[in-house]
Amino acid sequence: MNKLNKFKIYIGIFYLILVSAFLIFLFSHFSFEEITTYKFIQSNNQYFISLKENNLILLSIAFLLITIIWVLMLGFGSPVGLIAGFIFGKFLGTFLVVLGCSIGATILYIFGSFFLKELIREKFSDRFKKLESKFKKNELNYFLLYRFVGGIPFPISNLVPLLFNIKKRIFFLGTLFGITPALFIVVALGSGIEKIIEQNTKAPELFELLSSPEIYIPIIGFFCIFILTIILKKFLNK
Repeated sequence: MNKLNKFKIYIGIFYLILVSAFLIFLFSHFSFEEITTYKFIQSNNQYFISLKENNLILLSIAFLLITIIWVLMLGFGSPVGLIAGFIFGKFLGTFLVVLGCSIGATILYIFGSFFLKELIREKFSDRFKKLESKFKKNELNYFLLYRFVGGIPFPISNLVPLLFNIKKRIFFLGTLFGITPALFIVVALGSGIEKIIEQNTKAPELFELLSSPEIYIPIIGFFCIFILTIILKKFLNK
């Protein structure tokens, strides 16, 4: 069994243990009928509002640490982005999730430089060979573009730069600024969902949900970024 398969198995086992522990905790406190009701979502929304008002600093630090751990576990940025918007709102939520993802990604990159460099080179060097010369010309600008364009899963995008020997400082700053636009859209969507839940005593219809500015503006923003990334990706792959 090669190193990559072993690594996948270890990560899979870790995720399975984590998800199992979460489900055991959840269903030991709530029934399935409870967690699928709109009232359950509303009551927990009020709980987070109260928690945020009374313990904002502590809650922010806890969320930041959880985000770092989540990224180290090869988690994606979108789920924590939605949660950040739901709990903290657009601006503080964006700050926390971008910072957490950037720190987590940098730690993962450093870890990869010690233990996974040869494995990444073996699996991805042919696919990203064209980018090597470009990164050598202007490391920061191309890495910013690489982060903004995306197109590959976030966990893998944190390790592929091992091929280009990106400096740690450049990696952190490029990640910090490169992922901000896309994550802001995701966080804004999470914040919009929270506002709709707060304003409606009953679950809104789908059309009512999509016609709300808190929802359709982030969705439009997402499509704008999607189109821009397609254009920039062609430039990156030239």
